[in-house]
Amino acid sequence: MATIYDVSIMAGVSLATVSRVMNNNTKVSDKTKQKVLDAMQALGYRPNTIAQSLASNRSNSVGVLVSQLDGPFYGPMMTEIETALRSANKHVIIASGHSDEKQEKEGVEFLMSRGCDALILDVEAVSDQYLIELSQGSTPVVFINRYIDAIKERCVYLENEMGGYLATQHILSLGHKALAYISGPLFKLDARDRLQGHKRALAEFNIAFDPELCVESNFREFGGSDAMEHLLSLNKPITAVVCANDQMASGAISVCLARGLRVPDDISFIGYDNIPFPQYISPKLSTVSNPINEMGKMAARWVLQQVYNDKNVVVESSFQPELFIRDSSQALALSNVNANTP
Repeated sequence: MATIYDVSIMAGVSLATVSRVMNNNTKVSDKTKQKVLDAMQALGYRPNTIAQSLASNRSNSVGVLVSQLDGPFYGPMMTEIETALRSANKHVIIASGHSDEKQEKEGVEFLMSRGCDALILDVEAVSDQYLIELSQGSTPVVFINRYIDAIKERCVYLENEMGGYLATQHILSLGHKALAYISGPLFKLDARDRLQGHKRALAEFNIAFDPELCVESNFREFGGSDAMEHLLSLNKPITAVVCANDQMASGAISVCLARGLRVPDDISFIGYDNIPFPQYISPKLSTVSNPINEMGKMAARWVLQQVYNDKNVVVESSFQPELFIRDSSQALALSNVNANTP
């Protein structure tokens, strides 16, 4: 069986140079790198990753825990994480916590048992105190879509309260006063923050928050549909609906269209996240951006910088939401001011 020593002899380079090539070190010239790769191929040499890990005390793997593996939201985030780490010759191990405290903790333990050099966590059910204690352990941890002041240097997050404010402020600026709100599950911090922003915008326009017109749902399309069915059953005037994410907005709009309501002529909508598909339906959805893909990239860069000592990467931790105005929201028509939704 060929060894790294055999590769160095055939390529005519030092053992250190072979090691640099194996670790994708940029200090090796392209010509020398090709000589080493040719020697490895000729000898049928494959690096012993276990031996490398023992020698360097690194597994070159990073654990990633996300809430779910399906849907349009987490895929872009995981893609950016994997791309950033793969470019540095690191690999990801992925687990899902399903927004459940027990499963999130089990996911963390699983990833740590695999000897990951660091963990990137998108968790929603575990407590802040658990994460603070976890961050004090020997495995470096960075958090996506979570802000904890005590460990803010490890958090990559969006200003969700501001996003909720922007969404509702846009609708109110169009003259709407009879607003309904479809919330995400309120055990999740981002859902609570978005609702708080919604309430702040209402207060700024001197409009009372009506708890009956606020429905807690589940961030899924069918949750938006069920919430909209309930809102319409109240027979209260509603001229606009603010939704805590785009998926629920899509489900809610489908119910209105099935009832013969015109969007936005009879009822306006705005979502949150700016995921791709609502940009291609009719009407195109007004929304607020949630750059989860960029947050994933920054979490990966944090690992490269803090764990693998790559000082060339720049890490941005705080993101500001952006309003995208499309076709689903428009100025309140005078004929709708006193109208009840069917």
